[in-house]
Amino acid sequence: MQISLNQNKNLKLFKLISDVAEKNNQTVYIVGGYVRDLLMKRQMPTDIDFVTESSGIDLANKIALEINPKLKVSVFKTYGTAMFKHNGLDLEFVGARKESYSEDSRKPAVETGTLEDDQKRRDFTINAMAISLNRENFGELIDPFRGQEDLQNKILRTPLEPLQTYSDDPLRMMRAVRFASTLNFKIEENSLQAIRQEAERIRIVSMERIMVEFNKIMLSEKPSIGLKLLEETGLLQYILPELIALKGIEEIEGQTHKDNFYHTLEVVDNISKNTENLWLRWSALLHDIGKAPTKKFVEGTGWTFHGHEFLGSKMAKTLFQRLKLPLGNDLKYVQKMVKLSSRPIALVTDDASDSALRRLLFDAGDDLEDLFTLCKADITTKNAKKQERFTKNFEYVAQKIKEVEEKDHIRNFQPPISGEEIMEMFNLQPGREIGILKEKVKEAILEGEIANDKEDARNFVIKEAESLGLQPK
Repeated sequence: MQISLNQNKNLKLFKLISDVAEKNNQTVYIVGGYVRDLLMKRQMPTDIDFVTESSGIDLANKIALEINPKLKVSVFKTYGTAMFKHNGLDLEFVGARKESYSEDSRKPAVETGTLEDDQKRRDFTINAMAISLNRENFGELIDPFRGQEDLQNKILRTPLEPLQTYSDDPLRMMRAVRFASTLNFKIEENSLQAIRQEAERIRIVSMERIMVEFNKIMLSEKPSIGLKLLEETGLLQYILPELIALKGIEEIEGQTHKDNFYHTLEVVDNISKNTENLWLRWSALLHDIGKAPTKKFVEGTGWTFHGHEFLGSKMAKTLFQRLKLPLGNDLKYVQKMVKLSSRPIALVTDDASDSALRRLLFDAGDDLEDLFTLCKADITTKNAKKQERFTKNFEYVAQKIKEVEEKDHIRNFQPPISGEEIMEMFNLQPGREIGILKEKVKEAILEGEIANDKEDARNFVIKEAESLGLQPK
């Protein structure tokens, strides 16, 4: 089959590559995701992979020289690859190769091969297609494993026997789930069974590589597709067993609780309709993570999960460490979201005090809107009347918080009096008294005992300092 590249914005580049390969007596083909996305008429990726049945490094160097003698080419001799950037594109060249794997590593032994050998080693048929850039058949689609047919049928199938494919490189199992989630494709049944059988081999893959795929699943339009597949295939137990622990419904004395695993997947899908913020989606994924260890049946009350938000925020740090996720501001943000996830709903009463609203404003700061996005996503009831009531409740709390904020300016609260000013007032050196007085000022403002201004704060400090035996100078 012939693929027309005449309207392709990279046609000029492809012609240049074709000419250089011809002069160099080399073959050259476009392979991988670029071919797949071109056939799917998706937004074209900015990285393009090329295969030659000779030296990829040699071809890359010659092409770069032709484009611009000053172009910097990055060479990876171990893998026989070279890459450079041009016009916003990442262009990678590799020599066609055969691969063989050992039992305990996903790093293959590599030897020179043909284009067909190279296509065989690809993960899925939809990624094993190639487009020739050779002069005699420029634009011809080379598709030995019927990848185009699988594209049309939305099927993920491996070019070779699936057990071998996944055993050789277990990361391909995560990629299968990721493509199923991002493209909304079905994993072919033999392939799905092979993933179940080989799931344990995911342990030999570095957590960093696993998380690259996992986060792509989290950023897909409907993450639950991938998350369900991870659970069904047994992969999730090796990545996030804490999520598996939320699965199931217990009944005691006729009282049950909801299945918090499937509830969590719904919350993640709900929030994904309203945000592409990866860490807010992670907050949704982990918002009930503390429910399994805090679950308790109380006679006369039923099932309780007291303190699950606090425990969940602590668990988030352990999870991020194990999963090799960022331990800086992203972690702090997720911890904050999980910890505060039930706070707004507790304020849905007419007698919720301004003090409670001020404290939520103080604790949430600039992330208040994100917190409300999470809380709204947490409404998974199928009862339309309940859903409407919950939504109105949140709007009510949001309005009350807005009124308090306009009056008291608590968001991103900075004490109206600094530690240096307190030291100056009482001629003090740095010490515990300063911290005590600053904390008392904060509490008095949050409780509404004094206004959030300098004069009230100074007068309050002078009064409170007496109990510490301090006199203004």
